[in-house]
Amino acid sequence: MNRRNGSRPTRRGFLVTAARGGAGLLVFRSFPSRTLAAAIPASERIQVAQIGCGRMGRGDMEGVMKHPLARVVAVCDLDSTRLAAGRTLAEEFYRKQGETAVSVRAFRDHRELLAQKDVDAVVVSTPDHWHALVAVEAAIAGKHLYVQKPVTYDVAEAIALRKVVHAKGVVLQTGSQQRSEEPWSSFRVASELVRNGRVGRLKTIRIGLGIDAPSGKRPAPMEVPPNLDFERWLGAAPEQPYMEGRVHPQESLTGRPGWITTEEFGLGMITNWGAHHVDVAQWAMGQELGGPLAVEARADFMTDDLWTVHRSYHVEMDYPGGVRVILDDGFEVGLKFEGDDGWIFCTRDGDAVLRASDPKLLAPLGAGATRWPPSRNHYLNWLESVRDHVDPVAPIDHSVRSLEACYAAWGAMKLKRPLRWDAARERFSDDAAADAMLRRKPRRSEFDVTEVMRKAGLGGPGPR
Repeated sequence: MNRRNGSRPTRRGFLVTAARGGAGLLVFRSFPSRTLAAAIPASERIQVAQIGCGRMGRGDMEGVMKHPLARVVAVCDLDSTRLAAGRTLAEEFYRKQGETAVSVRAFRDHRELLAQKDVDAVVVSTPDHWHALVAVEAAIAGKHLYVQKPVTYDVAEAIALRKVVHAKGVVLQTGSQQRSEEPWSSFRVASELVRNGRVGRLKTIRIGLGIDAPSGKRPAPMEVPPNLDFERWLGAAPEQPYMEGRVHPQESLTGRPGWITTEEFGLGMITNWGAHHVDVAQWAMGQELGGPLAVEARADFMTDDLWTVHRSYHVEMDYPGGVRVILDDGFEVGLKFEGDDGWIFCTRDGDAVLRASDPKLLAPLGAGATRWPPSRNHYLNWLESVRDHVDPVAPIDHSVRSLEACYAAWGAMKLKRPLRWDAARERFSDDAAADAMLRRKPRRSEFDVTEVMRKAGLGGPGPR
């Protein structure tokens, strides 16, 4: 992995210099004991803040806290109920480790949190339409980042975030956990085998993402609950009335939120699970810094329903080297790599998460093979990357490209015609109508990442 340049000095110089001083890497694979946690002095722990305390945020916070290299010191959410629950989750975790005086700060406004000088890094687990603004402002503030996938809502935001991350020299890990061994090692194994030619000449990758179903409810405005700052929650999205089914459940911290199935906030399975599986496909092809050449797609979008994303879908993308990537709602969820010498399939759940046309195709790789960067645990890989100031296993340069491929597929769904993608320029080829979809105009300038960058002296995302 490449060591980053331009890092900002902090009061914990350990975060940058430990590896240079010969410190070994401590790998913790389960919740630490009190003795193990005490092995890392408090002054040398990475001070982390959790932004977004809902379903994914709680999981992310637990994933970070179990590693003694981190200390969660603050939480942030626009829903005061979720904010209080997030604070309680963190404080109770540390009390169970034997601590008696535990205090985790709570913020409704992420900008106040980012002003805290002792916060080294933030985890961004907000709805998709908030990823970019929070992450860009955090990077400008010099905070390292763990950002849930898809890394941003649209392509322009992704390019902007990449520019800021490099300009500020911060470490960003995308929540593409399928790149790490825990908990789904099958994707690493399969993609590494394919990258090394185990199926012969790769011809086709078939991807199943699952499918969203309509809610069966008509859209109907509701009264905003007093615990939610809905006006700010809308962020860059178009003005609209509050509907609980399009935000998150008020009676559950872990129920699936409706913003995932509402296009103003998330684009549906094509960027939701697509960000996972297309990422692995591009990794296997050697296209983690590239993208498709052409995209064709068809999809049915939900109408006259509370939710608005696509339902059924069929997407075909042509990649360099003659590889065709096909996504279809009828495929088994996972990736099937097909080549001249057979196929390899990987998925998350079931009795056979990794299988092949011939078991010999799954034999371990030998010496001299191309190997993925080691990453036992996705959160630990991020924390160690922050400490050592190196690129993590799912860096911003790769996650931008994964988002672009998924977004191109969504564009072809919406326009109902074939599109050509120019990966070098990160835009469609001679197609003004398609290019206009790469950036959504924010509701107000305060939610515009381009304006935030301009005020920080970084200009806009910039052309390729």
